[in-house]
Amino acid sequence: MSEPLGARRPRIVPKPWGEERIFAETGRYAGKLILIRAGESLSYQYHDRKEETVHVLEGTLGLQVDRAGEKAELRLAPGQSFHVAPGTRHRMYAPETDCLVVEVSTPELDDVVRLSDRYGREGTSKP
Repeated sequence: MSEPLGARRPRIVPKPWGEERIFAETGRYAGKLILIRAGESLSYQYHDRKEETVHVLEGTLGLQVDRAGEKAELRLAPGQSFHVAPGTRHRMYAPETDCLVVEVSTPELDDVVRLSDRYGREGTSKP
């Protein structure tokens, strides 16, 4: 059955730590649902141009942040958000249970500089 008036399902991108469900992708913005499996983590990374805000829907989000030499280790609960400016080194992880996060960002989805990664993807922007 076709989707009415251009409605569509999200594009699902499998990741070693869970998955991304990209529900919006335009020349001006992007939107994702990010599922991080319990005990898993994204790469420690930064973006040259991409700007994003994450908002926790379910679970607890662990977030390591280094902005201009100021380091923090955060735990975000459902309903809490965090803004990631370009150049901010960061890592998201699910410390206890699966975590579901909404990410809204500028459209540069491939702007990822991986500094370290437990899945061997350092220095790449591949999924």
